[in-house]
Amino acid sequence: MQALIIIDPQMDFCPGGALAVADGDSIMPVINNHMDDFELIVITQDWHPKGHSSFASSHPDHNAYDTVSMAYGDQILWPDHCVAGTNGAAFHPALMADRANAVIRKGCNATVDSYSAFFENDRKSATGLAGLLQERGVDSVLMVGLATDFCVAWSALDGAKLGLDVRVDLSACRAIDLDGSLDAALDNMHKAGVTILG
Repeated sequence: MQALIIIDPQMDFCPGGALAVADGDSIMPVINNHMDDFELIVITQDWHPKGHSSFASSHPDHNAYDTVSMAYGDQILWPDHCVAGTNGAAFHPALMADRANAVIRKGCNATVDSYSAFFENDRKSATGLAGLLQERGVDSVLMVGLATDFCVAWSALDGAKLGLDVRVDLSACRAIDLDGSLDAALDNMHKAGVTILG
């Protein structure tokens, strides 16, 4: 069985948002067009508590996009974004989110960031997505969403490690591309056996 995994299609990642990805809103109709092809549709949602440790505002001596060392490894500091319950954390209104079978919230732990749809950045704490897919008999996933070089790529790499056949449709993704992060992400996905489409 195949599943469509829509990564973080949220207002703060779209133009005008706190951590806007250029042209991020333009992918919503492309994602909607995929929905008829899948029995299982899952959306992930960044859902940070106020004062999350990945926010630059939580580190007075640092700026957004600096890298700091956390207990679980290096962490890029981001502008405050996708704070639980805010409009910025909401799904983009052009996305047909009501067609989703499940929503997986991530980044809820105030001390650990979470890029991947499967695991928090400590690489230990599971989001529950792997269990859901296993229970539903899913062996193949198509991943779309925001942003290609962070949450989509980390999700694709973890999916491949878990033995799933993972495809990423670049026409339904947009990237931040921070200091060459897009090329690095595409290279890592190729090496992991992820199929890149679009």
